[in-house]
Amino acid sequence: MRNILVLFLLFAAHVMAQEGDTVNGKKVYNHWCSPCHAPGGVKHPGTSALELLYKGEKPAVLEERLDLTPELVAFYVRNGVKIMPPFRKTEISDKELVDLGAYLRP
Repeated sequence: MRNILVLFLLFAAHVMAQEGDTVNGKKVYNHWCSPCHAPGGVKHPGTSALELLYKGEKPAVLEERLDLTPELVAFYVRNGVKIMPPFRKTEISDKELVDLGAYLRP
């Protein structure tokens, strides 16, 4: 567990040191994230899962969230969570990940 925390902190520091391109981040979101996380939970399993998890306490649609930091986005994209798979650098590059984090940042 300690090793995972150290790796997360190192990765977070790397992500924080970069500026993101929100226009490209929206393109990355539309391609990789919106098939699961767009509005309309029935058609989007990620949104459905978050609706069940948050029970209205937070928006289930990622683009409506006010608590997503680039570091948090990067962590979940690279590691996955529950049914969400981790995305490899060959799928979402480090630069695209920084751009995605900038786009989803409140």
